[in-house]
Amino acid sequence: MQWQAEGTTLAMYTHSSGCDLEVQFSCLPSPFPLGAQPAMKLTIIVPVYNERGTIAELLRRVCAAPFDKEILVFDDASTDGTLEELKNMGLRPDGIPLQVDGPQGQRNEIFLFARRRNKGKGAAVRDGIARASGDVVLIQDADLEYDPSEYSTLLQPILDGRADVVYGSRFTGTPRRVLLFWHAVGNHFLTFLSNMFTNLNLTDMETCYKAFRTEVVRGLRLRSNRFGIEPEITAKVARSGARIFEVSISYSGRSYLEGKKIGWQDGVVALWTILKYALVNDRRRPRTELLTLQRLEPLRRYQAWLYEHFVPYIGHVVLEVGAGVGNMTRHLRHAREIVATEVDPDCLRALRRGFRNDPRVVVEEFDLARELPTHWRARFETVLCCNVLEHVGDDVGALRTLAEALTEGGYLILLVPGMPSLYGELDRALGHQRRYSEQDIAGKLAAAGLKIEKIQWLNRVGALAWWVNSRLLRRRQFPYWQARINDWLVPWLKLEDRRARPWGLSLLVVARRAVLGGSASHEKDVHANRGRCEKPSEQEPV
Repeated sequence: MQWQAEGTTLAMYTHSSGCDLEVQFSCLPSPFPLGAQPAMKLTIIVPVYNERGTIAELLRRVCAAPFDKEILVFDDASTDGTLEELKNMGLRPDGIPLQVDGPQGQRNEIFLFARRRNKGKGAAVRDGIARASGDVVLIQDADLEYDPSEYSTLLQPILDGRADVVYGSRFTGTPRRVLLFWHAVGNHFLTFLSNMFTNLNLTDMETCYKAFRTEVVRGLRLRSNRFGIEPEITAKVARSGARIFEVSISYSGRSYLEGKKIGWQDGVVALWTILKYALVNDRRRPRTELLTLQRLEPLRRYQAWLYEHFVPYIGHVVLEVGAGVGNMTRHLRHAREIVATEVDPDCLRALRRGFRNDPRVVVEEFDLARELPTHWRARFETVLCCNVLEHVGDDVGALRTLAEALTEGGYLILLVPGMPSLYGELDRALGHQRRYSEQDIAGKLAAAGLKIEKIQWLNRVGALAWWVNSRLLRRRQFPYWQARINDWLVPWLKLEDRRARPWGLSLLVVARRAVLGGSASHEKDVHANRGRCEKPSEQEPV
């Protein structure tokens, strides 16, 4: 087989009948100007089973799409001569790719993987993800029902930086071939059921056209071998917190006489898969610290309750040290400028992904154990530091560093684990070097030159749960269901706030940097002019 690029690209190959055929690529319209295609590489996964009549045309269309691509073709033990057709096109099932030029100079590498026994579409998708070297992974059926000329439309939200995953919906766009009413009813029902359990609002869960940023899809722990892969991907993408977009695509469906393979049995498998992954969370477990942050992420009422304690001291220019995955950063919506910092690479990626489209938020790598950057000194009206100080060896030095970042009269808001008597296995697993008493944290703030404005114990119920899990049961991870209870107990936690008690799970401390050389009245004026944020309504979306 010879593939040439001269204006339009010609494909010459010997058909299984022995005749030489010459086929011409059509020049596909692209939303990108010539020479302005994005510098990215696609991995296209093509599961194939008994598609001898369509596979050659499908690969020509895929190669014509205006992106550099690796095309991973998995022949799933076809019995109709599909593998022979692929070999006649010049593909070799030995790991050596066929190099093909696209119509605008794009590079295409086509790999063929031949299975000796049928394993299913899901197995091909899983193997393709494991082998992917592109920036984005896209799934492509080999039956010509989906048009590769729409790759640019499908990928645009990812290219714009708005999405991590994009679904192509067959039911919101045109043109589409009108076929099989009951098949459409089944699709709508499965999509509805999937949406119920994932809390998404997709219109087409079963679509073949799904595109993923590679690092996102690699983080999914996929198990399905056959058509159950579609609802499984959806359930696990929803749990991952990825940004999901849906775009309209055209659809040229086939009838069963024309070779359509999916049947009612696959609908039953999809139904079971939806129910299974609604109850089972088998995603890869991250490190204990990251897992704890992820478990706190859905606790919106609990996070809002914490923020209510912070908001009187939040200024317009905020430094958040140890922002984690952005649980508290999302509440700082009235601040004019936010610098969210982290030292953990996974958290940094989550922050950059989550706040990529928020011009107020700058994500920076910063280690509190190191020197403060010069341009941050005396810059911030508020420094927010939640559950970070206990990880630092020299915590007094860290407090001095935070004080340097504050403007005169600026506020440091600290949330630290309280009660040294609670220290146990959970603390060790999370990397806590200590828990604090009131006297301990007060002395260290004074040594750092900061004046305490407020000190308060929080979450007495949580202190009891921590003692049971960390000291009595010696657990190294806080159970997810117990973390969720914090959300339900927010009304009780608000009642606790009205009656001060000298113990709790955490200590909230607000300290202030003094106004140098200023009188008490001058200090009050600085406080009044800081432009503090309005207290958010409890009904505001988080």
